[in-house]
Amino acid sequence: MRLLLSLVFPMMMALTTVAQKPLHVVILGDSNTWIGGDDCDQPQGWNKWFKDVVQPTTCKSYARSGATWTNTPQTRRNTQENIEVLGNDNVIYNQICRLQEAIDSGIQHTPQLILILAGTNDAWFTKARPKALSRSVCKACSTDCCTITDRPVNEVLTLTESVCYGCELLKAAYPEARIILFTPLQSVAAGTENITKASDIIEDCGRRMGLSVIRLDKNGGIDAAKEKVKYHLTIDGTHTSEAGARLVGTYIAQQITNLLQPSTR
Repeated sequence: MRLLLSLVFPMMMALTTVAQKPLHVVILGDSNTWIGGDDCDQPQGWNKWFKDVVQPTTCKSYARSGATWTNTPQTRRNTQENIEVLGNDNVIYNQICRLQEAIDSGIQHTPQLILILAGTNDAWFTKARPKALSRSVCKACSTDCCTITDRPVNEVLTLTESVCYGCELLKAAYPEARIILFTPLQSVAAGTENITKASDIIEDCGRRMGLSVIRLDKNGGIDAAKEKVKYHLTIDGTHTSEAGARLVGTYIAQQITNLLQPSTR
């Protein structure tokens, strides 16, 4: 408890400058965010602990269990489905579409901060997403004028292109919002090699688009080797326990606090 307070108190002090203006936060992702609840109030999800520390004006999750960044040839716009498992339409793209509908209808504030934590399922279910981890380069997002969003979503099939596609949609719709990407946490089921590959791709995409990227696979606190021996910070080697969620959420809050602080230069 003392260690947690020693981390949280400096963060709360640092956030006084950030919190002078309303901060509306939106979170997209897969099951490790989804288990925190749409209102980010369930203790098994990291987003609950992030919200408790940062105390934004609003904090809403559009995450879905089973979601991937990567689209498939069958992916289409579908904002109604909620299957909680892997599926052609259970992708970050459709979370973005749901977010846009909520904002357009007036039930969601336009966000100042958009957090996206996904990639576990892209690394885990490679047979269902065979092109996900190919080291393709999204040439469209390497230019000043990105054209990838001109393509149908069901033609955007690699993780690289899917990350660029989703982020470019968000940048175009909410140019004032800060977008921060997270790499997936370590996972016993997905394996270290594929989690690292997915994380490297997400980090590369973020850097080329000028977005902040936080490497949770390296610094998130979940150690797959330890979890394989005995579950503690996860309940199954992949999904966080309450203790794991608190650890990850507090770490994320610390990183976000640092990123949001005005430059002293």
